[in-house]
Amino acid sequence: MKHVHYDEVEARPVSEAGAQGVRVRWLISEADGAPNFCMRRFELAPGGSTPRHAHAWEHEVYILEGEGSVFHKGREHPFRPGDVVYVPPEEEHAFRAGKGSVALLCIIPKRA
Repeated sequence: MKHVHYDEVEARPVSEAGAQGVRVRWLISEADGAPNFCMRRFELAPGGSTPRHAHAWEHEVYILEGEGSVFHKGREHPFRPGDVVYVPPEEEHAFRAGKGSVALLCIIPKRA
């Protein structure tokens, strides 16, 4: 079993091209022995964003803190704390923080 507070997990800058002001904490990963899923906490600085991208795996996202928008199917969809976002495989998407910072949980399959 792993039991830590999220701030004990290193926040690393997201180095993917186009990412601006984004850090990720791999809260649960294959390194912890998780056989099926990984849990990540993304932290976006005010105005920060992930790049528009698509991939073969789905995302399950829970907005913890802050307001912003998620780009999907050609438009921006606003989000706020407590919102849940499902991004199907192969669909272009991006997350953007508004005037304040944003924190979100993102669950992905281990094979991703």
